[in-house]
Amino acid sequence: MFELLPGVGLVLSRLPRHGDVLRFGASERDAQWAVAALADVRETWVCGAGWAFTARYDGLELLAYGDARDREGLGRDRPGLASVVLARCRESLAGPSAVPVVLDGIDLFGYPAAEVLDVLGLDAPSLGVPGLAVPGLDGYPGVGLSVALPGSYLSEVRISA
Repeated sequence: MFELLPGVGLVLSRLPRHGDVLRFGASERDAQWAVAALADVRETWVCGAGWAFTARYDGLELLAYGDARDREGLGRDRPGLASVVLARCRESLAGPSAVPVVLDGIDLFGYPAAEVLDVLGLDAPSLGVPGLAVPGLDGYPGVGLSVALPGSYLSEVRISA
C-alpha cells in the first residue's frame, strides 16, 4: 500500500516487501534507497529537476524527482525530493488497482473515479474529459488527481512539496 501524506511525502512501508517513507526534501540517494527496497529504480529526466527516477510496482509506475529549480523566478527552488507521481498502467484502468493508493483513508485507485471524488466531496461534472486534472483539492495541499479515460478509475495521483 502507498499512502499520501500531504506536506510530508509518500509512505511505502506498508507494502509486503519493506519500504520506507519518501519525505519531501530527501536527497536523491535517500529517495532511491527507499524505493529500491520495493522495485528496480531507473534514472529518468524531468525538465527543471536536478534528478529524477522511476520504478514499476505491480501495475503502478512511480516517478520521483527533486532539486527543482525555478529558473523564471515565479516560485521557489525546492531542494531535495519535490514531487512524486503514481500512475496506473493504461491496460489496468478498467478495474481497481492491485495496490491500494490511499489518501485520508480512501483508496484512490480502488474505485471508479466518480465514486472516489464523491467521497472526497469533490464535484467533477466533466469526468468524461480524457486527461482531466481534477480541481478542488484545497483540503489536500500539493495533491493532484487525473482521469485518463471517461468513466474509468483515476489514472494518476501527484503529491508535491
